[in-house]
Amino acid sequence: MSNKLRSHGKSVVVWVLLAMLILGLGGFGMTNFGGRTTAIGSVGETEIPVNDYARALRDEMNAATAQIGRPFTITEAKQMGLDRQVQGRMFGQAAVSEAARKIGLSVGDAEIHRQITQARAFQGLDGKFDRETYRLALRQEGYTEVQFEERLRADAARSIMQTAVAAGVKAPAGVVDAYATYLTEERTISYAEITGADLTETVPEPTEETLRAWHQDHAADFTRPELREISYVWLSPEMMAEKVTLDEAALQAAYEARKDDYVQPEKRMVEKLVYPTTEEAAAAKARLDAGEVSFADLAAERGLTLDDIDLGEPAQEDLGPAGEAVFALETPGVVGPIDTDLGPALFSMNAIIAEQNTTFEEAREELSAEARMDRARRLIDEASADLEDRLAGGATLEQMADETDMELGHISLAPDTDEGLAGYEAFRDAAATVTAEDFPELGSLDDGGVFALRLDGITPAALFPFEEVRDRVIDSWRAAETAKLKLARAETIKAAVEGGATLGSQGVLVNTVGALQRSSFIENVPATLVDTAFDTAPGKAAIVEGDGKVVVVKVDGVHAADSAAEEVAQIRELLEVRLAQSVANDLLDFYARAAQAEAGMTIDSTAINAVQAQMQ
Repeated sequence: MSNKLRSHGKSVVVWVLLAMLILGLGGFGMTNFGGRTTAIGSVGETEIPVNDYARALRDEMNAATAQIGRPFTITEAKQMGLDRQVQGRMFGQAAVSEAARKIGLSVGDAEIHRQITQARAFQGLDGKFDRETYRLALRQEGYTEVQFEERLRADAARSIMQTAVAAGVKAPAGVVDAYATYLTEERTISYAEITGADLTETVPEPTEETLRAWHQDHAADFTRPELREISYVWLSPEMMAEKVTLDEAALQAAYEARKDDYVQPEKRMVEKLVYPTTEEAAAAKARLDAGEVSFADLAAERGLTLDDIDLGEPAQEDLGPAGEAVFALETPGVVGPIDTDLGPALFSMNAIIAEQNTTFEEAREELSAEARMDRARRLIDEASADLEDRLAGGATLEQMADETDMELGHISLAPDTDEGLAGYEAFRDAAATVTAEDFPELGSLDDGGVFALRLDGITPAALFPFEEVRDRVIDSWRAAETAKLKLARAETIKAAVEGGATLGSQGVLVNTVGALQRSSFIENVPATLVDTAFDTAPGKAAIVEGDGKVVVVKVDGVHAADSAAEEVAQIRELLEVRLAQSVANDLLDFYARAAQAEAGMTIDSTAINAVQAQMQ
């Protein structure tokens, strides 16, 4: 489905801004892109700001970085078309915003006030809306209050327009039925793994010539990887810890500095839901007490999730006028309405966190360990300048080990070596790129340690001599030959079964599953067996290979699930929701395309290129 309008139903402007503030991803100021360019294009009179495009593209790249575990470059993003996907989504949103603008759709000041005052990033240390925090946050992102509130108002109007376009969309009953039938179908199967005991032939003894040929033909299986011979010196906090002398007064001071960690008042896990009037809050509480809705339902009615209204784990004094009522609850429950700075509110208490009172003596061992390691890291940091100077002056690794606290070692580093110092990514990266001409330099480890290394030589990848790996060659050849015989036996059994014989009549151990579902898991069989069973026609058999095993599976029967069963009803309900959302997204996409075509679209390629150039 199209992702043009993936932000349907959310106040995107506010949450994107807050994410930038929290993650520190700002910095795409207007002047960064030169000249007067402020937009990458427009639909009608609705512009797409340069900063918004930069942030949206950066968000997608950060998500890709988290997924692949390394920095995701703008070059890769362009190769994958990620930049065009972001542009398509933003122009689609702009088209809907333009349609809302044309018909004069807007929201009132009260809704804008609610969204701003309930945003956590605009709250002070007391959890209440703080105007100075609000102004600072906007200033850091290059917005005036008027600009931001206009953007927020436009975003809310677009959300209303999207809701109106997609409201009431239902998934076609026939499609739901088809999917439900497919997903809830069950099968009865029988299967048998072909083992060595089931073979009618035996693997012959290999000749020397056969084994030597196998060794050459499968050289990759018997090749030693390239080894980088690395000499190194290193100094870790653990090595320095024994040199640390602890000061009792310093430990006591550390305890006092961290007393809030060791001595904590009783707390509660609390959520807070604010209403415009006391009457509305009281009516909501009455429905809650009657069991008609949950607290999550009430939050959803106000366009919020439980995460949006979560206050964390406050102490009684943190809750102001609500503290006494909330802490009077001895079991989870809801109190209110209670007047707050933002208006009357309901408070949901979900758990009681007992007070904590850890004495200095009880915390001493932990404090000592932390203080010892912290001091060791500082000693290493203080020594780093001297260590760097020695290396820059031409000291060898051996001299460093003799004259400093660093320890000398050697490692034959293969691509998969991860023991000892090779367990540190910084060391592996340095060892993988060092050349024989490089002089040792001081590197840092993520635990506060330091190291330096030298490449002594490279042992090229090489085929192990046949005599050294003869036993491995025999095992490999036998495994391959046995697999061939198992597959041939499986083919014979499959043909017999499809000819009318039972699986059990073939002299193999048969297992049965009476109610196999697509989500079922069967132990000790290839992972593809379940999928294969659902791709095989009733009465037919199939062969599944994997994990060194060969299995014959036969489908004995196909059974439609009981439509009255609770599990089936839940699946059907979920399908209705998901398919309706999919149809709604398609409808929104079509609407956006139509609105885009009607209003006209302009694209500033120079501005787009400028944004992407900043991400090189």
